[in-house]
Amino acid sequence: MAKTRPINADVSAGSPPKAPGKTPEKTAPAKKPPPKPGKSESTPPKPPAPKRPRKPIPLALRLIGGTIVLAIVFIVAAIVGGGRQSEPQSETPAPVTPSANAPSSQAPAELGYPEFATNNTTRVGGPDPASNAAGVALAAFPSTNPTQQPAAVTVVDADDWQSAIAASVLMAAPVEAPVLLSEADGLPEPTSQALDALDPQGSPATGGAQVFAIAGADAPSSLKATRIGATGIAGAAAVATLRDKLFDSPPQHLVLAPADQPAFAMPAAAWAARSGDPVLFTGRDKLPEPTAAALRRHPKAPVYVLGPSSAISSAVVRQVSAINSSVRRVSGEDPVENAIALARYEDGDFGWNVNDPGHGFVIARSDSTMDAPAAAALSASGTWGPLLLTDSADTLPRALHGYLLDVKPGYTTDPTRAFYNHVWIVGNREAIDVNQQAVIDDLAELAKIGAEP
Repeated sequence: MAKTRPINADVSAGSPPKAPGKTPEKTAPAKKPPPKPGKSESTPPKPPAPKRPRKPIPLALRLIGGTIVLAIVFIVAAIVGGGRQSEPQSETPAPVTPSANAPSSQAPAELGYPEFATNNTTRVGGPDPASNAAGVALAAFPSTNPTQQPAAVTVVDADDWQSAIAASVLMAAPVEAPVLLSEADGLPEPTSQALDALDPQGSPATGGAQVFAIAGADAPSSLKATRIGATGIAGAAAVATLRDKLFDSPPQHLVLAPADQPAFAMPAAAWAARSGDPVLFTGRDKLPEPTAAALRRHPKAPVYVLGPSSAISSAVVRQVSAINSSVRRVSGEDPVENAIALARYEDGDFGWNVNDPGHGFVIARSDSTMDAPAAAALSASGTWGPLLLTDSADTLPRALHGYLLDVKPGYTTDPTRAFYNHVWIVGNREAIDVNQQAVIDDLAELAKIGAEP
């Protein structure tokens, strides 16, 4: 379906710029204050007051402090640090290790502009997906009071990306459970800290559960947990069954993603969180039985196949058509174009239909699969936007540059009445460097259109 070009479609941003060389940050020398009136410059100054030792900052909060607005950092620190006064604190502070994306000359808890935030971008810059998931969950649910807390969280096995992407559907209303990650040896520190801050209490919408432990993921014994032991393709089908039980209504659509090419499946996590449509998985040439059984439960729900025929063959589409009569494919030739295709797509009430300015976006690396479920809450709250992918640390892909330029916001007379774009960047500067972030910021910047009246 041809789309009407937005008013700003002809605004030129040039060709995709190459990443400029990085230059070291310079620190301006401190200015010496002038002497106070009536005081001689020769008068010896008073010795400075001794500084109070700084309390140790939890790892998850240090990561969040570098990625989201400063106010949230202080609020969450108050929850985790000040809200548990009964716990004794060590007299000797533990050593603080800077996060992987923090410059060596910068304190871990300080905001580093423009690395972490610009006019139009905000970075969740943890060193790994577990840290990013913790940062996203606390950005979406600051938890300073009960109205900001999620009733439950979803904890998934960091080694099971199919179940994790499928579990993103539990972020949709009415459950609204953000995704956190578990590892083989238990909960990583960022996950534990985020759980402490989020403090889920359960609700009727969650069936009383405080935690959904998916694919055998660990969960604190102190919290009431609903567990799914199945993994992979079967785990995704089990999540779809749990979704039907919790939502108390059939899904409007079903998404079928490739089980063998995760980069093509990543955008499904954001859509599932936004829509409540379950995500199922298939091999390239054969429809697995757990997926077929899930499809048979909803024969009238349209199925949208995500990915090209190189990821899900036409033979599988025919197998699906024998179960569900309405099957359509949404695809791009590579993971970057595939994510853009879903962002642009519209078929009734399926698809983001983001073809004009005034939207939120989330950008992650195509080779960091677990960042998709980790970031899913950003697509179901705040500025509600699709997941887009970049395949390079330092260069914005041409297809993504063109798409962001096409939806670049503009105004004619009054910028305060314009539509704005905002982009969440997921990953540290080793994944997506500051030069690429600067290009993204420029493409999201509001531009003046037309001559002065």
